[in-house]
Amino acid sequence: MTKPIVFIVDDDEFVRDSLAALLMAKGMEAVAFASAEAFLLGYRPVASGCAIIDMRMPGMDGIALLEHLRAGNISLPVIVVTGHGDVALAVRAMKAGAADFIEKPYSNAAILEAVTRTLQTAPAGLLSDVDAADARARIASLTGRERDILQQLIIGNPNKVIAFQLNISPRTVEIHRANLMKKMAADSLSHLIRMALAAGFPGSDPADAR
Repeated sequence: MTKPIVFIVDDDEFVRDSLAALLMAKGMEAVAFASAEAFLLGYRPVASGCAIIDMRMPGMDGIALLEHLRAGNISLPVIVVTGHGDVALAVRAMKAGAADFIEKPYSNAAILEAVTRTLQTAPAGLLSDVDAADARARIASLTGRERDILQQLIIGNPNKVIAFQLNISPRTVEIHRANLMKKMAADSLSHLIRMALAAGFPGSDPADAR
């Protein structure tokens, strides 16, 4: 059986080397590139694989690379890596066709889980692990305040900013956020965003975040 190939596109040499070592230790092949331009020159279609792309790189950034792949009808599933709290950029990337996103700093377990999930769901397409009708039903079960906080999370605001925007305490935001994550059965922020996108929740369009 052919090993899945994971393409790593990141300008940080340490990140490239450590990710490649981690993936190979788990039985996958890893091919690393220092830039989007180098990846486009070296990429060849594979039977099973995905890419991990850093969003902020010199030259062509991750969003531009993702849009280039989609414009060329290259169906390689992509996991985007964003800075902490840069959820608005992650939403934009997912609308552009990314399969998932993960925030820095991330653990080995988190990146491996994202890769495994992406490889498993890739044949069925974007957001294939999310039932849109179920996501809409879960959103409908949220209180008005929980929906407000969900919209703020999609925009990319941290708890303190959400508290200011909604004129409530950060602790109250934490309580409502925990409740909505439980009601949505979301095990991570990226999972929550995928469900919001699948359900067409207001605010999940990147234009709403500008």
